[in-house]
Amino acid sequence: MEDRGWILSLQSSIFDCRFSTWGKLMGNGIFITGTDTGVGKTLVAASLAAYLRACGYRVGVMKPVETGCTEANGMLVPEDAVRLKEASGCAEPIEKICPYRFAEPMAPSIAAERAGGKIDVDLLLASYGEISAEYDITLVEGAGGLMVPLLPSYTYADFARVLKLPLLVVAANKLGVLNHLSLTLEHATCKGLSVLGYVLNRISSETSPAAETNREVLSGLTGVPCLGELPFIETNESRKTFPLDLFELEFNMRLLERVLLQQ
Repeated sequence: MEDRGWILSLQSSIFDCRFSTWGKLMGNGIFITGTDTGVGKTLVAASLAAYLRACGYRVGVMKPVETGCTEANGMLVPEDAVRLKEASGCAEPIEKICPYRFAEPMAPSIAAERAGGKIDVDLLLASYGEISAEYDITLVEGAGGLMVPLLPSYTYADFARVLKLPLLVVAANKLGVLNHLSLTLEHATCKGLSVLGYVLNRISSETSPAAETNREVLSGLTGVPCLGELPFIETNESRKTFPLDLFELEFNMRLLERVLLQQ
């Protein structure tokens, strides 16, 4: 297997991800959301994309809107979308993967308004349809959380519901996550969204009693399964995902598969 910095060889895998039942995922997708901004959605999404790619699956990705984009050569660069594209090997142009790109780090609806435009949800749905038709599974990453607006009265929760995609929720494993995650899961239920599970992601190297006990407490607060408790890692240009052997150990892929096959 080639090593491009964000894909490591799985020489002695504890889990053969190429077993036949994964074929039933053809054409399916997952909507990856978070309890807040900065909780590691892109890190988790890119790691999952790279892992599935390493298993031999064609992985599509989409970041419908990205704000806070940097500028290079007169163009806005959606760094999260580029990271997803690189990790997944998705061949679609970045303009399709991320149809809307804005410089200001704001909610998409506000960023679009301040840039003199408006987000066309139909265009986003069409882009997703074109991508998902070409890949075995497509990962769609939102921005912020479910209540972040794409339009003044249209949120990412509404978008996920129209796409009919189940959710994978990324939460920062820190003090406060009990409330943040519980509210996110409750809102998903209110919106009629299916939740595959949540991931607790360490966003700091600092230890805390809360981070050590959150998983156990959450198991009593919600019936939604925890798909993994991921350790803190430093990311840089040469490491844009979790090392895949570590991701395989910490992320419950079997549970994800079992839940997906129930859809």
